[in-house]
Amino acid sequence: GATMGVFKYSKVDFLFICLGLLFLLLDIALDTVAVVSFYQEKAYASLGILLLLLLGSSVLVQAFSWLWYSDEGSQRQTKVEKCLSLGRLKLLHVLQLGIYFRHAGMVEISLCGSCSEISDSEDVAASMSHDLSILRLFETFSESAPQLVLMLTIILRMLKAVGSASTIAFSVTMYHRSLRSFLPDKEKQGRTSSAVHFLWNLLLISSRLAALALFASAMPCFIFGHFFCSWAVLLLFVWRSKTDLMDGPCGERLYRATVGLIWYFDWFNVVEGRTRYRTLLYHGYVLVDMSLLCGLWCWKMITEPPYFKIPPRCAVIAAVSVVAVYILGLLLKMIYYKWYHPNVAKEELKGDAVYDRLPKSPAPDIKRCNKRMRTLAQNFYS
Repeated sequence: GATMGVFKYSKVDFLFICLGLLFLLLDIALDTVAVVSFYQEKAYASLGILLLLLLGSSVLVQAFSWLWYSDEGSQRQTKVEKCLSLGRLKLLHVLQLGIYFRHAGMVEISLCGSCSEISDSEDVAASMSHDLSILRLFETFSESAPQLVLMLTIILRMLKAVGSASTIAFSVTMYHRSLRSFLPDKEKQGRTSSAVHFLWNLLLISSRLAALALFASAMPCFIFGHFFCSWAVLLLFVWRSKTDLMDGPCGERLYRATVGLIWYFDWFNVVEGRTRYRTLLYHGYVLVDMSLLCGLWCWKMITEPPYFKIPPRCAVIAAVSVVAVYILGLLLKMIYYKWYHPNVAKEELKGDAVYDRLPKSPAPDIKRCNKRMRTLAQNFYS
């Protein structure tokens, strides 16, 4: 096989993992506070929605984690991972504790890498961090993004809204950092590139969430119908894209459904090659959708003043501003892809597709490559 690129796992990567775990624990604490507050205020509708989001997101992430552990070619390398049988590990995921198990293994390999018995501990650490970044991305768009819409809709719980926004921004940044680890050294992106990438993501996601929050505040009963109809349309396009990330058909169906969920909030590359027309179609669809949502909210503000004490001029300015921020984000995205985005051929990416066909016990001189993150890197950079 071809010589595989070496993945460097630095102190910065370990810091990101620790921060990710800190954000996870902070998010749990804020979730608990929000649940208790809703219960005490007898806001049972908001409480039910929040609990549904928390449970649904947890089940989704644990399902992906278990599917990856149960893959035929999957190996558990750390002492933490080896301490449980496959059956007990499955039970741990059923109890919604699998993600913490992964974090524990990640901390072990990071802290004890120098004295570890694993010959290529740095590659194992990089591969494990890639899996965690994908799982955090899935959790972000299945829990934090919908939560932020909910919190913005009821406007109270500002601390939780800030926490959810921080989680979204951090998860996207961590995921992008994992993608960059597959680039040749000469194609590494500088600070300006990363700043532009972060900014256009922030503008697109925040304006999308704001439009959904405005619509939900005026027509709360219709937001669920809007989500399911939009998700069904997006899922159809994901299915036509014929994604190939998971090892089994059941896992692939779950992945496609998850991509449809992510697309409801933000664009996510799922196939290799040029996706310019798909991206334009997606952003055109979202822009029209946001214009309708903001327009309906504005119309509600103007036609029903007894219920919404917002001056018509302020309502129009707010609606136009939300759409304008999304357009500004699109302009920054065009700037990024024009001057900063590295276009790399599939063969130039670190890692080797031959790895996917290796037996369970690869030769010691073969460097590990996280095939899932490598596939996503091919989709993003090629």
